[in-house]
Amino acid sequence: MVKIESFDAPDGTRLGFVDEGPREGALPVLCLPGLTRNHADFDAVAARLSPTRRVIRLDSRGRGVSDYADPATYDLPTETADAVALLDHLGIERAVFLGTSRGGMITMLAAVIAPGRIAAAVLNDIGPEIDQAGLDRIKGYVGKPPAARTLDELAAALQADGQAGAPTLSEADWRRIAEAVAEETPEGLAFKYDLRLGEALAEQGAALEKHIAGGGEAPDLWPLFGALAQGPVLVLRGANSDILSGATAARMAEVSPHVTLVTVPDRAHVPLLDEPECVEAIDALLAKAG
Repeated sequence: MVKIESFDAPDGTRLGFVDEGPREGALPVLCLPGLTRNHADFDAVAARLSPTRRVIRLDSRGRGVSDYADPATYDLPTETADAVALLDHLGIERAVFLGTSRGGMITMLAAVIAPGRIAAAVLNDIGPEIDQAGLDRIKGYVGKPPAARTLDELAAALQADGQAGAPTLSEADWRRIAEAVAEETPEGLAFKYDLRLGEALAEQGAALEKHIAGGGEAPDLWPLFGALAQGPVLVLRGANSDILSGATAARMAEVSPHVTLVTVPDRAHVPLLDEPECVEAIDALLAKAG
């Protein structure tokens, strides 16, 4: 059982995190999970790295062990400020950022608002452009309670939906994924995030559409990635991803000689980070970062 710690974000929201490994020596790794995910997604990373390197895993507001907040604050600028505030709380000047999906978007934004804090970065299946098919899939489930009644049912449903993209995952793997995102309660199965996140995303999407309809431009995230790519960056892409296309990933690799692209076979969105390709590439980046 991991030890959960907490601190107050700038607006007073209590955020939970896990902090393991030696306090001296190599640069720490700050792990930032995906949109509806939490620190459990980095269990394998922490188990492997924490004997020799500090590994910090933050649950974004409204996810995992962190407090639910005003849904209006479930946005990238606020969540990025939260991540930087955690480093401040721990007295850490620089870290290697490891961001999965939305965690990678937070990492790219941090490269602009707090560039000196990032020594190197891993972007797990995310980039400056997101495929529409993946966006539509996410919109279809975020904010909805689980249809499954038990973790076993959820694991079976996840496997049925995801087996084509990740054919080598076992039933035990899917069960672990289910346990990471949901829990059985007296009231039934519940996801480990604030379902109002769906409302927040819908409102943000509507505001963006109104902005574009009024003659405004969609946000360009390539400058954010360009800022991040001033230092070592590892881009991991699931070969079957519907979020990070092969074309976008290839363009990312061309932005800077500091960018390394690794495609993970038999994975969709997202690689689990325990695959041999991920382990080798992450170790190489950490050796370079120090």
